[in-house]
Amino acid sequence: MSEMKRMVGEILTEIVELAKSGAPRRRIGLMARGSELGPEEMAMGARLAQRETPGLAVVMIGPRTPGYDDLEWIETEETDCEARIAEAMEKALKEKRIDGAVALHYPFPLGVTTIGRVVTPGKGRDMLVASTTGSSSSHRTEAMVLNAVLGVAVAKALGKEDPTVGILNVEGAQTVFRALSQLRENGYKVTYGESVRKDGGAILRGNDLLAGAVDVCVTDTLTGNVLMKLFSSFTTGGAYESAGWGYGPSVGEGWPHVISIISRASGAPVIARALAFTAAVAASNLPSLVQKELKSAREAGLETVLLGMRKKPLADGEKIERPAAEPTDEEIHGIDVLNIEEAVQELWKAGIYAESAMGCTGPVIKISGKNLEMAENCLKQAGYL
Repeated sequence: MSEMKRMVGEILTEIVELAKSGAPRRRIGLMARGSELGPEEMAMGARLAQRETPGLAVVMIGPRTPGYDDLEWIETEETDCEARIAEAMEKALKEKRIDGAVALHYPFPLGVTTIGRVVTPGKGRDMLVASTTGSSSSHRTEAMVLNAVLGVAVAKALGKEDPTVGILNVEGAQTVFRALSQLRENGYKVTYGESVRKDGGAILRGNDLLAGAVDVCVTDTLTGNVLMKLFSSFTTGGAYESAGWGYGPSVGEGWPHVISIISRASGAPVIARALAFTAAVAASNLPSLVQKELKSAREAGLETVLLGMRKKPLADGEKIERPAAEPTDEEIHGIDVLNIEEAVQELWKAGIYAESAMGCTGPVIKISGKNLEMAENCLKQAGYL
């Protein structure tokens, strides 16, 4: 009978909220233990979220924290065992008692990653970081291409119909740019943002991150994780994350849940915004938007593009001889550092002498001016430019 009363009470509350706001209330679970700042910080974040976000109901999951009986609880045993709390969270998601959840840790399967959201200090605007935890692929540059698609889906879930995309200038950036451009040529809609630096372009530097030059910053997960920590705690010395929306909701092929990640150092303001962020994308049916975005990319040849990014091994017995050295007075830019030596050998195979070098903005191939046009055509045909 008590279970029936609880269910009736929840239904009546839902009806009242719907009548007041015109939209259904979003119930987001929050793991109540595991923070380095203590359980009270988690509960404070939940209270703040409910106060600042109309239509949001936070459901605390874990042992009850004294003094926070005003919050709704799914109680577990009086222990800090995160496995039991995670189990209760998963059960609540499966039973649809909650629409999404915010966790301090979750073992996502390979192919699932999270898209973080930061406030950029230069202009105070928000920017998504794709991605920040988990991994969309075991191959780094493939993961970055997928991160771009997944980041766009999250931006759309936040109401940004045509989000701008930029690629952080890390290893693999040029390869990812070529891959996304190939998808765009095949019909997938990618709108590139512009660097604030004089030379512009969609390859981002640190200045662009501070300025929030794009809606979606594409990078590898480990770099994204570091960026999240820097952006969220640069004013506090690192022990307390005070800014931003956390490490973001989980996305991936066939992934049905909206589980967002925060750090064990995330303070109440970040916890509150992470809960609101999760509620917003859950209300937009993020898993469905992700599948739609991936379908659009696949129709533009995503699988073929990803396959083409795999390193091509030399044929059995193939040996590449270096041509005779000659003066190199020209440079070819735009080749990724991960592919620079392969590109040089591609020119050697064509009988063109070339050297790899590192310029101020990235790797370059040094070439003789008389061979420049022929070398560029060779690299374009081989897919390096």
